[in-house]
Amino acid sequence: MAAHVEIPAKQPSLWSRRPQFMTKSLLIYAALVFWAFVSLFPIYWTITTSFKTAVNVTQGHLIPFVDFTPDWKGWRSLGLSPDTIFAQSTVRDEFVRRFINSIVASAGASFLAVVIGSLAAYGLSRFSYKFLWMKNKDISFFFLSQLILPPVVLAMPFLVLYKHLMLLDTLVGLILVYTLMVLPIVIWIMRDQFDTIPVELEQAALVDGCSIWGAFLRIVLPIALPGMVAAFILSVILCWNEYFFAALLTSSNAKTLPVMVASQTGSQGINWWSMAAIATAAIMPLVLVGIFLERYIVKGLTAGAVK
Repeated sequence: MAAHVEIPAKQPSLWSRRPQFMTKSLLIYAALVFWAFVSLFPIYWTITTSFKTAVNVTQGHLIPFVDFTPDWKGWRSLGLSPDTIFAQSTVRDEFVRRFINSIVASAGASFLAVVIGSLAAYGLSRFSYKFLWMKNKDISFFFLSQLILPPVVLAMPFLVLYKHLMLLDTLVGLILVYTLMVLPIVIWIMRDQFDTIPVELEQAALVDGCSIWGAFLRIVLPIALPGMVAAFILSVILCWNEYFFAALLTSSNAKTLPVMVASQTGSQGINWWSMAAIATAAIMPLVLVGIFLERYIVKGLTAGAVK
């Protein structure tokens, strides 16, 4: 009796499936190109507007050397054009002061938030707490829920508090409020970082004679360093772009760049070219951070994604 042999169905060849792959790839790349255009166009518009005159701004010309001839009017108003960069300029001096204020406030608040947030996140990751009905997960969500509160709700309390503490129009006051603003995000990021580090490493360090602080500083922190860098960079970006508290709690000495950008108005309307020039100078540091530190940001933010 002859054996019955089943012949497997013929699989479609790679060449027959190639049109499907090409169509899918084209759709994906088209979507990515479209999203890149949507994301980068505001930056392109801001940079080109800083080289426009009033007529070119109102008529909506977009392409340099095609729709309009670039002009240094916006940068000249700040004393940053090639013909004014070496001349004395009070506007340029003010811009430099605001730029330094933004750096000090953003870096100081981010550093303080990372230090405090790392300690809080380590405690939530390694120890069990109970406050009334709240446990670790509830406390972590409580910190994150602070971001839901609109900043305008805190306007009057902060004004009264800062007036009595004499912190109005000071960089110290701005650093403190910025720290409170970004602290929930830092705690959330660092808690995920510490959750991915095996507890056995700390237990081995304790057996070898390390204290809890020694295990934290010598074992845990070096491993969690990418997450700390990512949290620091994200905090700097959020503090750098913050406008509400900077406009509310400062008047002259501690103003930052976002406040200076919003103040480019005159009796004849908005000086779009000056505003665009200041905004371009303000976003350049963030662009450089995104270009040169992208791998640290991605590595830090995705370290806790895979358990």
